[in-house]
Amino acid sequence: MTIAGGSHHPEPHLHPLPELNGYGLRLRAWDVKSEGDLEAWFRGRTDAEFRRWNTPLRITTDLDSARDSLRTAVEHMRDGTSAAYCVTDAATGATLGHVGVNVINRVMSSARVGYWVLPEARGRRVATHALALAARFAFTELGLHRLELDHAVGHEPSCRIAERCGFRYEGTLRGAMWEAGRHDAYRDMHMHARLATDPDVNP
Repeated sequence: MTIAGGSHHPEPHLHPLPELNGYGLRLRAWDVKSEGDLEAWFRGRTDAEFRRWNTPLRITTDLDSARDSLRTAVEHMRDGTSAAYCVTDAATGATLGHVGVNVINRVMSSARVGYWVLPEARGRRVATHALALAARFAFTELGLHRLELDHAVGHEPSCRIAERCGFRYEGTLRGAMWEAGRHDAYRDMHMHARLATDPDVNP
């Protein structure tokens, strides 16, 4: 895995994001001005599997709402609270999905990670490898101490991805995330986490 353009000294902002490469993937910043990036973001956030397991604060319903949420993700990158990566195929440049280091807390030296993969890219360990690259970046380049990963109870593929990347299961949080497509009902989630001092993994 290589990081192009990165610094080994944590900075208070993440713009521009360094490119991450490894496992046949190239991770780069999302481009709000790119119609291709917007279309991929829209497809990812309106995919049936994404909607089944994730309910963001702003639910994507059309291209305008997709543009708004993508713009917000980029703004969070600029203020240093998130690193949103577009996951692409290193050989073809095709967009495969997304991985983010989110809710970066410099005081506690922690963040939360999340990911999704487009339907045509599933079954190739894209999420696993993208998460491995993002976690290494968070620990080495951002200097973070703890990364958290949560998912709805019952989302077994996400659980396996977490375990492959060294995120240990820490427990069940009751009523800690929204039900699919709703902001007025709650469901339980599993919490996984990995520390900078945990052994490195090669998934």
